[in-house]
Amino acid sequence: MTETLARTRPVILTVDDDPGISRAVARDLRRRYGQDNRIVRAESAVQALEALRELTLRGEQVAVLLADYRMPDMTGVEFLEQAMDVFPSARRVLLTAYADTGAAIDAINLVDLDHYLLKPWDPPEEKLYPVVDGLLEAWRGSDRGPVTETRIVGHRWSARSHEVRDFLARNQVSYRWYLADEPEGRRLLDAAGADGLTLPVIVTPGGEALIAPTDAELATRVGLPTTPSTDFYDVIVIGGGPAGLGAAVYAASEGLRTVLVERTATGGQAGQSSRIENYLGFPDGVSGSQLTDRARRQASRFGAELLTTREAVGLSSKGSARAVRFSDGSELHAHAIILATGVSYRQLGAPGLGELTSRGVFYGSALTEAPDCADQDVYVVGGANSAGQAAVYFARTARSVTILLRGRTLTSSMSHYLSEQISRTANIEVLPCTEVVAAHGNGHLERLELRHTPSGAVRAVDSSWLFVFIGATPRTDWLDGVVARDAAGFVLAGPDLAVDGGRPAGWDLDREPYHLETSLPGVFVAGDARADSMKRVASAVGDGAMAVALVHRYLERR
Repeated sequence: MTETLARTRPVILTVDDDPGISRAVARDLRRRYGQDNRIVRAESAVQALEALRELTLRGEQVAVLLADYRMPDMTGVEFLEQAMDVFPSARRVLLTAYADTGAAIDAINLVDLDHYLLKPWDPPEEKLYPVVDGLLEAWRGSDRGPVTETRIVGHRWSARSHEVRDFLARNQVSYRWYLADEPEGRRLLDAAGADGLTLPVIVTPGGEALIAPTDAELATRVGLPTTPSTDFYDVIVIGGGPAGLGAAVYAASEGLRTVLVERTATGGQAGQSSRIENYLGFPDGVSGSQLTDRARRQASRFGAELLTTREAVGLSSKGSARAVRFSDGSELHAHAIILATGVSYRQLGAPGLGELTSRGVFYGSALTEAPDCADQDVYVVGGANSAGQAAVYFARTARSVTILLRGRTLTSSMSHYLSEQISRTANIEVLPCTEVVAAHGNGHLERLELRHTPSGAVRAVDSSWLFVFIGATPRTDWLDGVVARDAAGFVLAGPDLAVDGGRPAGWDLDREPYHLETSLPGVFVAGDARADSMKRVASAVGDGAMAVALVHRYLERR
């Protein structure tokens, strides 16, 4: 069987540390599913995770994961939790003894478990095959995104190569990464007729070579939706972070014709988080990518359209309708609009940082770079939860992680659970009252200059990795003169619009603005872009849900 044909068959992976049971599971699975599926067997969780990583690199799809609960290096629940980050759409089964059924039931919420099987399962025709049949059918009918073998050829320190990898990863598109100066990378460049001077080069699943494409071109070629199905909706949601996804889920589930438009990828800053541990319903935490993927699939299931690489640049009234203009000149119209554009991290202004951005200096967690940080010295700037979550994540594999803190302690800006976790992590160091004053490097970051602000002392440290999480700048410049904003650019809404106890200037309705309604009737704001918002995932999702309720009220009283 050729390698290409093997890749077209979805994988069923089973892991059990008992060799006899492992062989028996694989034997029963091959007997029933071996013709249409590839059966992969592992005898340890570590071996299974390595197999999953190899399958990812080869662009293969994993349909079902079956893991034994009791394994010496990690439990089946812990394995499935890590496997979810690699193949979030794979169906998950826990193999348990009768004494472990309590743990299996607990795992239903922890790792979104699909089923648990009691050992032994003889006869398989009655106890194993019906379960796997159902899981395969559910997997085939799920929204898994395009089945791709997208290949990227780039340079390690190419800013655009990093941006392309980040774009695909955040949009749940699997890809394989090749360095341009390695044999396989050079082979692909030759096949594409590329000289390697302009990078990255992307080879699509259909064999089309794209040389340094824009995000919009890339999205179209790998099958991401970018074009709306119509030009009028009940509600347009602008921004795909937690607030926007929450709004899309609630609006579509209540029968509103809903489209969500996002300029890069759904998830926002939360989607880049390595671990969110204080979100309701996930007692052991959830990664931002997992939460985003579930919300995205949920919105799609209810009928919402989710479009990417659509940058909103204008907002206006068209009679009773509201119109959004995009950077390509096109427009969409709707009865109501929900602004959920979120915020971006502020840029550090120290000399050298600008030219080294995406070449060792990253704004946000840039999880696509995490594998290359293994055994390296990583520096993180910031004292809020996003910085702490990144520091804990990088500390798993980095030699050291140093948090550079403008203030004196983490406790004033970071959740207690997270600051305590950092204090217990041996390879994380916190440097209070410290700032970056310069960055140096030839083509990529090599050295930082740090200043201790009370004493003014400056010292140099060697590092190729700096991740910055400072402050929040709302993405609302395009709304200037259209809706009221505060001095920092955050959108004012509801009671905050009152002027000397009265209605905002230009407000011509015989009612006060609703709680999340902006100074333009029918336009609502949710999440971090709203003035005085909580800047938490849960509150952003709540804003999105509340905005939909207010949209209903607005539509009823038009």
